[in-house]
Amino acid sequence: MSTPLEGLNGRFHKPLMAFFVKRLRDRVLAQDLTQETLVRVIAAQKGGRIEHTERYLFRVALNLLRDHKSRESQRRSGLFVPIDEAVASELEHQLVEDLSPERVMLSRDSLADVIGALEELGERTRDIFVLFRLERMKHKEIAALLGIGTSTVEKHVMKATLHLMTRFGRDPSS
Repeated sequence: MSTPLEGLNGRFHKPLMAFFVKRLRDRVLAQDLTQETLVRVIAAQKGGRIEHTERYLFRVALNLLRDHKSRESQRRSGLFVPIDEAVASELEHQLVEDLSPERVMLSRDSLADVIGALEELGERTRDIFVLFRLERMKHKEIAALLGIGTSTVEKHVMKATLHLMTRFGRDPSS
């Protein structure tokens, strides 16, 4: 009889490894984060708190990846190269111009519109679209992760894309 860890490991080890290796380019670290993801999911399952194991698993993986990148960023923040004062002044001027209050408000409104449009999609379509477009996962990786066919992933991505194009006034046929 197999343990819950063996079951999850058998099903999700390869997709998790692909997810981490693609983003970290370090197989040893990817292996560590894969195991940590599986262990956390098993611990959560024992508490009976998980409804959708696949979604939860990749949310845990994404959070571990973000935590790792955040720690790396903090570790490296002590290493910086001073910018020449003239260059710094010019950059500051450009940034201040680019971040006018009007532009900030327009950006926030645009972001709110996109988030609202994504919320109109079904949860599975939205999750697949986010994995594909924002997390840059391949159709094959998403299919393996969710236990569905690549053609199903393609259909969900197309559905989301058409929805967003229609919602924001672009004619999908052009």
